[in-house]
Amino acid sequence: MSLSSSRRNMVALAAICLSSLMFGLEISSVPVILPTLEKVLHGTLKDMQWIMNAYTIACTTVLMAVGTLADRYGRKRIFVISLVLFAITSFVCGLAQDAAILIVSRFLQGIAAGAMLICQIAILSHQFQAGRERSKAFGIWGIIFGIGLGFGPIIGGIIVALTSWQWVFLVHVPLTILTLILVFGSIVESSDPEAKKLDVLGITTLSLAVFGLTYFITQGPDLGFTSVTALVIIGASAVSFIAFIVAEKRSPHPMFDFSVFRIRNFSGAILGSIGMNFSFWPLMIYLPIYFQSGLGYDIVAAGLSLLAYTLPTLVTPPLAERLSLRYRPGIVIPLGLFTIGLGFMLMRFGSSADHASWLTMLPGCLLAGIGLGLTNTPVTNTTTGSVSSARAGMASGIDMSARLITLAINIALMGFILLEGTLSYLRSAFAGAFDPSRLRLLAEKIAAGNFASLPQTFPELAALDPAGTLVHGALIHGFGLIMLYGGAGVWLLAVISFLIFGPGKRLSEVTAANL
Repeated sequence: MSLSSSRRNMVALAAICLSSLMFGLEISSVPVILPTLEKVLHGTLKDMQWIMNAYTIACTTVLMAVGTLADRYGRKRIFVISLVLFAITSFVCGLAQDAAILIVSRFLQGIAAGAMLICQIAILSHQFQAGRERSKAFGIWGIIFGIGLGFGPIIGGIIVALTSWQWVFLVHVPLTILTLILVFGSIVESSDPEAKKLDVLGITTLSLAVFGLTYFITQGPDLGFTSVTALVIIGASAVSFIAFIVAEKRSPHPMFDFSVFRIRNFSGAILGSIGMNFSFWPLMIYLPIYFQSGLGYDIVAAGLSLLAYTLPTLVTPPLAERLSLRYRPGIVIPLGLFTIGLGFMLMRFGSSADHASWLTMLPGCLLAGIGLGLTNTPVTNTTTGSVSSARAGMASGIDMSARLITLAINIALMGFILLEGTLSYLRSAFAGAFDPSRLRLLAEKIAAGNFASLPQTFPELAALDPAGTLVHGALIHGFGLIMLYGGAGVWLLAVISFLIFGPGKRLSEVTAANL
């Protein structure tokens, strides 16, 4: 017996939501296990950065390409392929025995995840076309996606506590099989016979530019920022970015139409996208290190502490929507960014308190989460609502690309600041006690939270720092700097966003003008 149209759509929505849950979990559950991975895989802080950034850069690489492929060859078909690849790569991630294999596996997993995300949006848009039904479907999808992001840290911590770190990845295999069963029985195939050609040159040049800049920041301390190799890498990145701009301006079917940046609301909202991923999300990668190594919490306690950071992002969006309608995005988005920055500054003070704990971090974590919740939904609505409906997909693609590119770059930058801040503290505390190379190695292990290996690798610490006070102080100093960087940076972006928006209309008026 065939399913009724209504019931089929419910099953399709369940399939899409389950895949969005997996996407959200894979972003927020992995950071909490990074200190564990650093120990069991004998990795470094740079390895941990690449475990996250390989996934992020891969998502960015395929984001725009898959939308075109799905339109041309069928959204359901590409969605099924992406799900199968996500299950396979998640399985490989779970079997990884060293950091290098896990990094490569995460890159492949990121390609599958990025494809899966774009297909979710395309399928929802086709499967749910009635106004109220469409709004409800996207609302449910957004809630489930947010649950994956918000509860990922504690879910990851519980999985490790009950089983092993491998199951943070392996759990996606049975979930994907269930999703595929739901997909085959519910989702209707759709395509666009007038789909644009794939912008291969634009995709390639942008990906090379992002990868090159991220590699330069992450590996720069080892290469030497002024070395020939490092200068060639950053030069190639700059050339790739210039080539991307030229290619997009000349392409008859560009994936980035730069003319939309002339729209003040669009440009102001994109600054909101950049601000969130300049500060809030990259710190998510490093906070587990602070809670586990800085405060001495186990992985479950660290996951619970992170809920104060993530859960406000789930409950604040309805308030943000009402504020945007009553006032305008040009007020709400900069306000949200300012609130994130205020949260970062409070976290900086909380982390350096004499008796620091989750309680001293709580006000800052809550404020940062509230700020993200105030920013996220207005940004999404404004980027798509400030252009005509025919260009909404392209606007959404620019928004998502801005988020992922900024996230990748700032994961690298925050790691660099954490390491250099830790190193500067050690230079002052242990002046002349270590040669430069060993002091940098000590800083890397401290910044990665790998305190357990210090007695074996640095036996002299037993005499120089018997209570571990200086080692702990170095880590706290490094974290203080990345919180200062994130807070000050997002405040600057809030001001620029506010100025770009300028005097404008409310969101409802902007949306109506473009319908």
